[in-house]
Amino acid sequence: MKFCLTTSFLLLSTMALPAGDTPPPSLRATVNSLDAPQVQKALDALQSNFLSPAALDENSKQKAMLEGLLRRLSPGAAIIAAENVKDRPEPVPFLAEILDARAGYIRPGKLDAASLSQLDVALASFSEKKLPAVILDLRGVAGGSEFESAADFARRFCPKGKILFSIQKPSAKQERILTSNQSPAYQGILVVLADPDTAGAAEAVAATLRMNAGAMIVGSDTAGEAVEFSELPLGGGKILRVAVSQVVLPESTTIFPGGVKPDIAISLPPGVLAEIHAATKDKGVSQFVFDSERPRMNEAALVAGTNPEIESGRDRSRPPLRDTVLQRAMDLVTAVNFYKRQK
Repeated sequence: MKFCLTTSFLLLSTMALPAGDTPPPSLRATVNSLDAPQVQKALDALQSNFLSPAALDENSKQKAMLEGLLRRLSPGAAIIAAENVKDRPEPVPFLAEILDARAGYIRPGKLDAASLSQLDVALASFSEKKLPAVILDLRGVAGGSEFESAADFARRFCPKGKILFSIQKPSAKQERILTSNQSPAYQGILVVLADPDTAGAAEAVAATLRMNAGAMIVGSDTAGEAVEFSELPLGGGKILRVAVSQVVLPESTTIFPGGVKPDIAISLPPGVLAEIHAATKDKGVSQFVFDSERPRMNEAALVAGTNPEIESGRDRSRPPLRDTVLQRAMDLVTAVNFYKRQK
């Protein structure tokens, strides 16, 4: 009995792997290097010689085919539990702040009408104060396919008349083109922060701002999920989520599945960004960017018989939280601004 060649490479690439493991790149490369006769020969040999015939019955082969497809198509396809469909993380609140009179910082939290309104207020304030740079923090923006909202955010920075991106389905006739239909609200140095949790519409914003507004991206690769998903019930509380359309930038540049690559690569240790987000509810982000001056011995301390340098050291039971990604963005802003002044 022969395997169907359309599924053979998938079965071969997953049959020997424990569930949940990602195929090593070398195995995928090896399988991809085989031609059709070699694939069929390997499958026939497996069918005839593998020590456990039950692992090669029809049901097992069908499951292996599905597993292989999901591995290959990720993040564009997945089977999820129905109760997790609406289980999105709570978005961080909108935050706008001026950092050391050198840059305006904006963390939208969500790409929705409320955040867009707050963005407009912040950009107007930054322009009035003649800030030379804006840092747009897309970390913590909940993933989703709100691409119309993504276009609205991008229009605040991109020149009028530019094609921002299109939403394309497999049929060439099914395409929505989103353009910038207004003059930008801010023109200056633009830096975008991104990380692996930057997904969906937020990735479209990051990519089009780099292409159309000269933005520089600091952080790490984004999720690679700039797609619209369709969710198909399978029964038993399981749902197949599959990508049915994708964001395409001008010149046919795609984001799915590779994501947006940063211009300056840097990442935070796991859990640090969540701590910073929790703390910024009261005090903003400046405290995680700039170091406060250490207390020094002075005349008052000598009179009081105390040593502020020692006391300060005792208070530092752990190193202070630092947003090194935002720090690099500020370094970049400083360098670019200095270069511009020298021209």
